[in-house]
Amino acid sequence: MPTIALVDDDRNILTSVSIALEAEGYRIDTYTDGASALDGFKTNPPDLAIFDIKMPRMDGMELLRRVRQKTDMPVIFLTSKDEEIDELFGLKMGADDFIKKPFSQRLLVERVKAVLRRFAVKDGAAPRETDSAKVLERGLLRMDPERHTCTWKNEPVTLTVTEFLILQALAQRPGVVKSRNALMDAAYDDQVYVDDRTIDSHIKRLRKKFKSVDDNFDMIETLYGVGYRFKEG
Repeated sequence: MPTIALVDDDRNILTSVSIALEAEGYRIDTYTDGASALDGFKTNPPDLAIFDIKMPRMDGMELLRRVRQKTDMPVIFLTSKDEEIDELFGLKMGADDFIKKPFSQRLLVERVKAVLRRFAVKDGAAPRETDSAKVLERGLLRMDPERHTCTWKNEPVTLTVTEFLILQALAQRPGVVKSRNALMDAAYDDQVYVDDRTIDSHIKRLRKKFKSVDDNFDMIETLYGVGYRFKEG
């Protein structure tokens, strides 16, 4: 099974997350700051790493910058709820996903599985014959949940796991309005509380990412006071 590195100065998080991931069969290496993690990676390179943003000696952003000089291993960031972190900046630096504290262990495990699956496909793992049946196509949009890939006009659009799940919920039934609560249910498990603004910010980032590929993208409609829908046709 893959080795996962946990880098966080909160020992309670290191313990609880290690237990949850070890229960899934993963091998876990833990570090309490970025500098010691960077040293550890030289002799024990992990298959995936989970970084806290704010840590002593070397923060998560600097650790990611240095890691990206040598490897493209997948990285998930842990961010505090009150932290004003520019997730798009982190994604451009090479982070694969963000998870906001507090989070449920089940959510973290699912995110880890999704990122590892995506990375395995990128590295050339053979697709299964049944995968094609799960691909979602809506006009110029193509989403493959197994590979966690999304394209618009055949151009790749890099989405976090949460963004992918929200867009998938909308695109599965074009023209049908999805309330913010319905989108929360699609993207988060019931142990994680998020407010309406969280969904709104995900929609805003989704639009921004698609507009960077196609300036005329307007498929996600807002129905004020109701929710969102993916345009028909």
